Amino acid sequence: VQLQASGGGLVQPGGSLRLSCAFSGFTLNYYAIGWFRQAPGKEREGVSCIRSNGTTYYADSVKGRFTISRDKFKNTVYLQMNSLKHEDTAVYYCATGPPFRSSWFPLSPLCGMDYWGKGTQVTVSS
Repeated sequence: VQLQASGGGLVQPGGSLRLSCAFSGFTLNYYAIGWFRQAPGKEREGVSCIRSNGTTYYADSVKGRFTISRDKFKNTVYLQMNSLKHEDTAVYYCATGPPFRSSWFPLSPLCGMDYWGKGTQVTVSS
């Protein structure tokens, strides 16, 4: 399983970014895939997840602002982030894990997040 997040950067409050995650070694026909973030000195926080049937999950802190999507043919998942706030500053990771058998599933047992790759830094600052 390999995952590589990209697309982070510095953005002003209220701005937008789109993160991408290229993955290999598993199929979205069975595994869900999602995003979590970690800010300095804070616990990991599940952000969003999309299941094989297209069902999506979001943390309350990002609902209405973030949108997860996927391209099965390109083995890529995206996170469109709008109306960004200072508190969205963190390293963002894309992650996956077997449904109902993962040790960490912050959004749903169907969205395991046991495997992740290198993250991408998002900084929201004026």
